[in-house]
Amino acid sequence: MENKVLTPEDRLISLGYFIKPIRPAVGNYVSVVRTGNLLFTAGQGVDEYHGKLGRDLTIEEGYEASRLSMLNLINVLKNELGELSKVKRIVKILGFVNCTEDFTDQPKVMNGASDLLVDVFGEKGRHARSAVGMAQLPNNTAIEIEMIVEIED
Repeated sequence: MENKVLTPEDRLISLGYFIKPIRPAVGNYVSVVRTGNLLFTAGQGVDEYHGKLGRDLTIEEGYEASRLSMLNLINVLKNELGELSKVKRIVKILGFVNCTEDFTDQPKVMNGASDLLVDVFGEKGRHARSAVGMAQLPNNTAIEIEMIVEIED
């Protein structure tokens, strides 16, 4: 019996996720910029969760929102690279959490995105991270995430 190495795409499917077309930009910018062997993504929010953590949404809903935001970013990577196996390392993610001023669990919310990256990319998905609270985000989305990715030369 042959042991098949799972690709990141295979891991996504096993988790119940599928690659979708990238979301259209809502301004004068591009979804990703490549310089050398680094990719810098624009921020990606979500269409499914709106409102403030700490008032309208629970930590669990925020966790799921951050997973979906990361899935949108993975779609951007797939669109840019063709194959997710070209990802050498997730370098850093920056998460913006739409929350009340007394909400302090931004890291718990961002764990949804971080956990998905490790589930999909394994050790290559471990990254540096910042998780910050925001007074408001575009379209009242619950979360927005951007990332820096190192790719194979």
